[in-house]
Amino acid sequence: MAAWGPASAAPLLRGSHGLPLLHCVHRMFASQTEGELKVTQVLKEKFPRATAIKVTDISGGCGAMYEIKIESEEFKEKRTVQQHQMVNQALKEEIKGMHGLRIFTSVPKC
Repeated sequence: MAAWGPASAAPLLRGSHGLPLLHCVHRMFASQTEGELKVTQVLKEKFPRATAIKVTDISGGCGAMYEIKIESEEFKEKRTVQQHQMVNQALKEEIKGMHGLRIFTSVPKC
C-alpha cells in the first residue's frame, strides 16, 4: 500500500492548466481576468449590436469554465439553441482551451 503524502497529493492540487489551485483562488478576487477580457473582446467584435455582455470566469480565475450572458438584437427570432450556437461559433478558438461554458442569451426588451 502506498503512503499518502505531499508528493501523492500534488496532482490533486493543480487546476485545469497545471497551475496550483491557490493561484486560482488568488485570482478570484481580481476585477477581471485576462481570459474574461479576451472573451468579452471577441464577443463585442462578433456581436456589434449587443446591448449587454457579461463574462465571468466561474473556475476561480483559471480560465477553465466561463459563464456568458449576452443580450443582442442578433438573437431576435432565433430559438435558444440557435442563439447558443452563434455564441459557440463566435468563440470557437477560445473554447478549445476551456472545459465548460454556460451561455445565457436574450433579446433586448424595447
